[in-house]
Amino acid sequence: MLLQQLVNGLTLGAVYTLVALSFSLVMGILSVLNIAIGELFMLGGFIGFAVIASNLPLPVALVFAMAGAAIASFIIQKVAYEPLRDAPLITPMLSTLGFSIILQNIVTNVWGSDPLQLPAELFDADFTVGPVRIGVMQVVVVGVTVVLVGAVAYLVQRTSAGRALRAIAENRDVARMLGVSVSRTTFLAFAISGLLAGAAGVLISLHYAAITPYIGVDIGLKAIAVMVIGGTTRVWGALLAGPLIGVAEVMTIAYGGSQIRDFIVYGLMILILLLRPQGLLGGARSDVGQRV
Repeated sequence: MLLQQLVNGLTLGAVYTLVALSFSLVMGILSVLNIAIGELFMLGGFIGFAVIASNLPLPVALVFAMAGAAIASFIIQKVAYEPLRDAPLITPMLSTLGFSIILQNIVTNVWGSDPLQLPAELFDADFTVGPVRIGVMQVVVVGVTVVLVGAVAYLVQRTSAGRALRAIAENRDVARMLGVSVSRTTFLAFAISGLLAGAAGVLISLHYAAITPYIGVDIGLKAIAVMVIGGTTRVWGALLAGPLIGVAEVMTIAYGGSQIRDFIVYGLMILILLLRPQGLLGGARSDVGQRV
């Protein structure tokens, strides 16, 4: 039973990791909390749901969901962030909050407010490893997450675009003087953020076999908790905190009841803020510029 819940928690944690990375890329590089990422995640889930319900394969659903969320993220960047990037930080954050409400209303009007369920036969295949039963879709969720995280790690650490992202995170003004295109790099950060959120939306619909227009609020808040626990200015802190929160939530539901799961998740976030405000992987306060 314990091992089974651990597998379930790691699967959920994989989704939290992707959404938290989506938040962290924008927060760590541009110092802006894009609240609309939760709704980009939800939008990706609905697009993927529509593709899968049309009997098209999962890779097609991922491509369409990631593309749709990336386009929406580009619009948010152009309308909600770019004109306000020199304003106080609260201003673009509130602007993205407005976009999140708009996206939620668009999805509600297109697909309705009731939860949509995927065909049950998609989730019948599984196999056992000792006492643990592992669904094929669980393997898909974790596998896609590993591939996407690896791709982002390669992009950030091994490419010229990644060096530009890290330069902007370190010091935007100095990076501009050195020839880094701030507007192009900002677009890249928002685009990658949307791609990750869209993919996570598809994966969560596979995990729960259902999707609702309001799931972005719940998952988005938990992803913010993951980002805070891992280290707000450390993009890769989500790799540690995502599975931690996923396992904690599933274990709490299994052994303590679903009514206290949010208490555990957000209580852990508050505890980290009190004991280690920079997060589990965060450095000293003087290290705040090293975000990526």
